[in-house]
Amino acid sequence: MTLLSTAQYLARDTRRNPRAHLVPIILSAVIAAGAIALVAYLLWPTYTTVPPSDPSRLPVSVGGTLFNVPTFAVRMKIQRHSGPQERVDLSFIYPSLEAPAAPRHYSADTVEDKVQPIDRIFLSISAHHDQLAPDIRVRTIYPRYLEQASTQIDDALSMRAFRDGSPYSGEDLFSANAPALNARCTRDDMTPGMCLSERRVDDADLTFRFPRGWLSQWRDIAGAMDRLTAQLRGPKG
Repeated sequence: MTLLSTAQYLARDTRRNPRAHLVPIILSAVIAAGAIALVAYLLWPTYTTVPPSDPSRLPVSVGGTLFNVPTFAVRMKIQRHSGPQERVDLSFIYPSLEAPAAPRHYSADTVEDKVQPIDRIFLSISAHHDQLAPDIRVRTIYPRYLEQASTQIDDALSMRAFRDGSPYSGEDLFSANAPALNARCTRDDMTPGMCLSERRVDDADLTFRFPRGWLSQWRDIAGAMDRLTAQLRGPKG
């Protein structure tokens, strides 16, 4: 009522003084500015935002199979998130099987130190979409391309070469039963040979890669792959 009376008084005063019409406009602007300032003060947040840190492990679903993946083991930044994914690429320090630390930044003075011996097991987890299982491939596909002769590496590990001209030319197949191991390995050439070992877990295929030279301790490698598989699946896997 007070504001209405004031406005009526100012309107009558405006008729007596033509320049007085500026007074109600200014008064209204002051009242509106005060109201806006009061609302802004009441609604202004009083907290400060803190950037969230990455969790130590990410729940990732590959092909419908759940894996608990160490965040810093994920090699590609675009894959470093939880939820469904078609493929996840990981690396683990061997023999500790820990996730690697953040990569170093190199300058012109330290670039010569960049080349380091391979000390990691690389692992790719991908949805298999009902493709041929790795163990079936070893039993039914590989024998078609293998040489008949085999070489006994030790009392449990054997090696057979793939024939020249085959899809796996230049590679060898290493096999053992206790502990179980099947690894297809390239031969040492200009670069050291690498081995590939696959296994299926529900709806996903796990592909491990490691240097061929590590086969001198093949039992430890087989055990490391078993432990990594168990760790990634977790107690609820």
